[in-house]
Amino acid sequence: MAKRSDRATAKARGCRIGIDVGGTFTDFVLTDPRTGALVRYKEPSVPSDPSMSVRRGLPALLERAGVRPDEVELIVHGTTLLVNAIIQRRGAKVGLVVSRGHRGVLEIGRMSLDNSFDFTLRKEEPLVPRSRIFETSARIRIDGSVEAMPHAAEYDALADRLRKSGVEAVTVLLLNSYAHPEAEREVAEALAGRLPGVAITASAQIWPERREFERALVAIMNAYVQPIMVDYLRLLTSRISEVGIAAPVYITASNGGTLSIETARERPIDTVLSGPASGLVAATRIAQRVGQDSIITVDIGGTSCDVAFNQGPDPEYATATKVGDYPLVVPVVNVFAIGAGGGSIVWVDAQGVLKVGPNSAGADPGPICYGKGGKQPTITDCYLLVGYIHPDHFLGGRMRLDVARARAALEAVAERLGYEGEDRALRAAEAALRVASAMMATELFKGLARRGADPGEFALMAFGGAGPTHANLLAEEAGLDSIIIPPGPATFCALGAILTDVKRDYVRSRKLALRPGDGSAAELAGIFRALEERAAGWIATEGEILGRTMFDAALDMRYAGQAFDLQVAIPARMRLAPRADAIAELFHRAHERIYSFRDAGGAIEVTTQRIRVTGRIPPIEFPDVPRRPVPKPVGRRRVYVAGRQRDVAVYARNDLGRGAALDGPVIIEQEDCTVWVQPGWRAGIDRTGSILVRAVRPRASGKRSRSPGMRS
Repeated sequence: MAKRSDRATAKARGCRIGIDVGGTFTDFVLTDPRTGALVRYKEPSVPSDPSMSVRRGLPALLERAGVRPDEVELIVHGTTLLVNAIIQRRGAKVGLVVSRGHRGVLEIGRMSLDNSFDFTLRKEEPLVPRSRIFETSARIRIDGSVEAMPHAAEYDALADRLRKSGVEAVTVLLLNSYAHPEAEREVAEALAGRLPGVAITASAQIWPERREFERALVAIMNAYVQPIMVDYLRLLTSRISEVGIAAPVYITASNGGTLSIETARERPIDTVLSGPASGLVAATRIAQRVGQDSIITVDIGGTSCDVAFNQGPDPEYATATKVGDYPLVVPVVNVFAIGAGGGSIVWVDAQGVLKVGPNSAGADPGPICYGKGGKQPTITDCYLLVGYIHPDHFLGGRMRLDVARARAALEAVAERLGYEGEDRALRAAEAALRVASAMMATELFKGLARRGADPGEFALMAFGGAGPTHANLLAEEAGLDSIIIPPGPATFCALGAILTDVKRDYVRSRKLALRPGDGSAAELAGIFRALEERAAGWIATEGEILGRTMFDAALDMRYAGQAFDLQVAIPARMRLAPRADAIAELFHRAHERIYSFRDAGGAIEVTTQRIRVTGRIPPIEFPDVPRRPVPKPVGRRRVYVAGRQRDVAVYARNDLGRGAALDGPVIIEQEDCTVWVQPGWRAGIDRTGSILVRAVRPRASGKRSRSPGMRS
């Protein structure tokens, strides 16, 4: 499927640092390929200035690793800054220029609601209000020919209206501009010359794909967050320089890759959903080493739980997702979020029903047990009260948790639920954990059903600060029998950041009827060559650290008359010398696999052509974990399990070697998280250092998953 360039493979020389700025904590991972060392660190996030947690955490990380600033060769950084800005509507004041008659493009959208049966549902408010949408006579026909272009006087008048509206950025969206991007770019350049200091963006320059509404949103969101991204990256690079690090900085991308800081400034839309993507990249790497092809990943952090399904060595991708209420059609790693994280608030509604989320305590003030002013109990408070986490061991002892405050808050919840007895706060905490588990399991069931997948083929891989703590509760609720807890789960997305390659996607929408002998195959070959040339030119500017370059191709296809497309991967040999009959057979197979039938005589249309370019970052090799005797517990703890207190052994994860096996109930602690193993489950350590947890009793679901084997 991929074409490799002749570019020489780069060699790793120095240390690399991965950074993931989350809502509650900023995670750091440093790897030194010279020694194989992997050092992790967590620093509380600063929501008012996310770069400050980077500034505070880097010196501590370097000191812990015994590494000098000049020994760092690469920093890869991921953040949720932009997605939060869109959801919270904190972006720039954007204006939109459209072809005459299309001023309602954002209000009309797709003329659909998320729930047609909810009469109280409100349609999302457009990022650009109608008062800042302006019409122009510029118009492009569907075949790419130009119907009309503005004259100088019209440009002057349009620029004057935009100036008076006070816009900080302008997006130009002409009808059918994907078919003739040059005409739209001409309009953008004419306005840029008349509006100095205002960023002007042509929609097809950002994403030249058909569908006017979706293309508009991609370009608008890019303009909406660009000033935020530019300011943040300027501050970030300054903070890193203050530490004495001069290494290049890359930004994680939504497609599971990374981008140079220059590309991220120009195209911040490519980084909007980058944080969760890095975690899935690391998860697929660990899953392959463990020997488990099919995984469900759950990244439970402070504010949400990110879920993904994956089968095979590469992350699963999607070409359509949502950022808040807004559809986004750029390629992304297929991760979706649900509102159940460690900071999710536990509350009782007016009908006396126990609820968890969607509101979160976040990093400030955080859970009540943090002692920073939180007033409402959270899932983390529940973990603390039932005994899963120790109040003196949080973050390796750097933060002490307040059990008394957590108990008092959950007492109030228990009172509203009508619980009685001395253990009523414990019962309320356990009930809240069951509710959270049920919420997450429901989303897992939906994802499996949409894929027609057998749950028995999947193992649950849990990471994030709360993932290892909650994984066993979720697995029991969902009827899964296998769990993988990777090494360093609380900083897993930061690890994924330094494992990713540089990637970017290129697209063209050219509708073709696929028929043997009619020239459609030759036209596809020409489109692929043009996209590949653009991609090769870009990747050559992305830094000297890159090794070989690879190109992957895909086509969006459908049977004539269908209203939806299927994306079909095209092997390299077929991209270079396309054959209509061979491409058609690939589509028939894809359609049959998903919908259980093919229309062998049906006409096939190609709607969109895609190229992904990948510049390989020199790989990091991790040593196997050595064998060592099973150690004695480092302590014991009272844990509330199934309505009663139990005395549970506590082990230090760093003491466990390959081949160690522990029966639940048991707690395995490490600096940045706690692994809880339920009764009836067994935990073992494999060669990667992952904890493999398996059910050792018959499951209620009656179906057992294929557990990952413990490789020795």
